[in-house]
Amino acid sequence: EAGQSAGDASTVNGSVTIEEGATAGDVDTVNGSTTIERNARVQKIDSVNGGVSLGADAKAATVETVNGTLKLAEGAQVSGDVSAVNGSAQLAKGADIKGKLSNVNGKMTINAAHVGGGLKTVNGDILVGADSRIEGGILVEKANQKWFNRKGRPPRIVIGPGAVVEGKLRFEHEVELLVSDRAKIGAVEGATPQSFSGDAPK
Repeated sequence: EAGQSAGDASTVNGSVTIEEGATAGDVDTVNGSTTIERNARVQKIDSVNGGVSLGADAKAATVETVNGTLKLAEGAQVSGDVSAVNGSAQLAKGADIKGKLSNVNGKMTINAAHVGGGLKTVNGDILVGADSRIEGGILVEKANQKWFNRKGRPPRIVIGPGAVVEGKLRFEHEVELLVSDRAKIGAVEGATPQSFSGDAPK
């Protein structure tokens, strides 16, 4: 029945799916993917090795993943923070993270979505796509020895047309910062923005 609570869900070496429209508590997986289907609601999602996917209009309180891709479908909402250590993060149109989105390695792709608590990475590329809104700025942290950058090229930070980044954009090591001539950003520290016109940098 709709509205019933499924309680907590945890598994080692297996995937977890919270069905469409269901309500659950905390979801923990060690080796396996986590899928929260359309309109489902959960509390904390904690995944060690495995992707995390929130379906359209799904809701979660916080999301933590260590290795795995994180995907928020259209209208998915996270009321707290989202962290992915080694993994890309993809936010579809209308997705909303009220807290911070952070990772160490892996690309963040934000498509006409909202992040309220800022973006933080060490070595990850960031695409703030057209019509996205970021509050709380962007921080690219200096790598400590543990997270030493082996990629050899600086992170590429792109702020697309119509995108808004409120707050400071602070870069503690070298990045390539490409900002649309139709984007609005806060103060930049530690990098020189390069302007581009059109939908994407060349």
